[in-house]
Formats: sequence, C-alpha cells, structure tokens
Amino acid sequence: MRVTVMIPTQRRLGGLAVAARSVFAQAGVVSGDLELVIVDNDQAPSAQATAVKLAIEAPFPIHYVHEARPGVAYARNAGMAKASGDLIAFLDDDEEAPAGWLSALLAAQLRYEADVVFGPVRARAPLSVVSHRDYLERFFSREGPAEAGVIDHYYGCGDSLLRRAALPDPVAPFAIERNHIGGEDDMLFGQMQARGAIFAWEPAAWVWEDPVPGRLTLGYTIARAFAYGQGPTSHCAAASPPDWLGVARWMAVGVVQAVLFGAMAGLKWLTQAHDRAEWLDRAARGLGKTLWWGPFKIQFYGRTAS
Repeated sequence: MRVTVMIPTQRRLGGLAVAARSVFAQAGVVSGDLELVIVDNDQAPSAQATAVKLAIEAPFPIHYVHEARPGVAYARNAGMAKASGDLIAFLDDDEEAPAGWLSALLAAQLRYEADVVFGPVRARAPLSVVSHRDYLERFFSREGPAEAGVIDHYYGCGDSLLRRAALPDPVAPFAIERNHIGGEDDMLFGQMQARGAIFAWEPAAWVWEDPVPGRLTLGYTIARAFAYGQGPTSHCAAASPPDWLGVARWMAVGVVQAVLFGAMAGLKWLTQAHDRAEWLDRAARGLGKTLWWGPFKIQFYGRTAS
C-alpha cells in the first residue's frame, strides 16, 4: 500500500526541515512506497525554497502544495487532495520522528486492522524554560496506554496514521468551520467513531515535539486549555440534529469544575505550590465547557502574516 506522510507548515522553516529529515531517516519501510507532502499554509509561498532543497536529499518523492487560504482545515484538505497514499501519516512541523516511527504505525494498522492509529508525543522545552517547566512539557505531550491495542477514544491528528478508505470524505475530510479554532481532527474522528471506525494505540510510534518559544507560556496554555474545554459542548451543539441535552449537561459540568478547580487554583497560587499551573489549567477547561459559543471562541490558526 502506498503511504503518504503529510507535514502542514506555516512559517516554521527550521522545524519543517527537522521534521522532513526525520521522515527521510525512517527504517523498516520501503522508500518506493512512500511520498512526502508538504503543505505551505502561508499567503506567500515561504516554504517553497526549503521544500525544493529537501527534495534534493529525499529518498522518495516530495510534493509541495501552497495553500494560501489561512486555516488548519484548508491546509490539511489541500494535502489530502495532493496525496496519493492509501494510508496518510501526519507529522507536525514542530515534531521529529525517531527512525522506527512510521514502521510502528504501519505494523499497528495491519495488526489491528485499524482505521486510525495514534502514537505518543514527548514534548521537550529548551533549558531556558524554568518556570512551570514540568507542566508545560506535559501540556504539549500526549500520553496513552502502556500497551498497544484497540482503544475506544481518539487523540489529535499529529502523530497519527489514517486509512483513507475509512474517511467520510477521502479528499476533503476536515471541517473548514474549524479553520481558526482547531478541533477539525476531533470532529473528523468523532464522525468516524460514530460510523464504527477502529482506533488503535501504538506506544512504539512516538515522536518528539519542540513547541515554539512563544507557546511555552501560561498565557498560551491556559487559553488553549479553555479552548480544549469547549470541545465536548461544541461537539454536542454541532451534531445533526444538535444534542441540546448534551450541551446542557456539559455546561453544568463546566460550572462545577470551574468553581471547584478555580478555588483550588487560587489556594495553590497563594501558597506558591509547584502544581498550581495544573489546577489553573483544569479550571480553564471547566470554564470552556460553559462558555463555548461564538464570542468566546479563540483563534489559534489561520492568522494572516503581519
């Protein structure tokens, strides 16, 4: 089966080069069955020159796609339209894959006949980041079961392998209404789960993640935690027909979490406890479940160049 590795990118040329070269170094896979699709989601084709240089070194074809419309769903869909693979592996432009990453994903897909396989993400912050370092690295990491196997839930798109034939739309599966706030992958995987898709977890298919310095702050992570909290309530509202009972339930849960976790966060902050950021994170997620509609949506993607 032909395999496409896709790297969406936006003005991160150094990270793109690291991610792409880690794909070149994959072991245990047949290079003749591989291709790499780089999707440049910038108004100007800022990653084109880097993609051309990488193509000279690559042991398999590289396809460069310029998607000028800003938005994470636009970028992923543009890559899907170009990809020829039966299986699509996603790697972010701030990630680096060890040599056995892709072969572990492919083996798990075959072993479990999975429609989507997910792997762990291990974030590493620069040594210069001292304040709340443990929390920040955990925030950008993804943990899961110690053993490989079929799972009853899903994770995000970064470090995943999708079986194209299982997608509701094999060419443009990502919802463009999530272009600026994210969650386009959650919406897709939720649809797939409702249709009986098989999800698998493979702990051997792990990747490094190097968050950009601007994201290694409480200002960013707490806002992002608030947005993550909006997910379950928003999904109920976006269902067809809308699940208003689910909306009410999640909003009620959010109020309780925001009050209880917020009170604990305040106490932890007063005592300068080492885990104070974690409690603030939990409170923000609870508040997000309650304040989930239009005016409270935060734009994380699809920003135009300054």
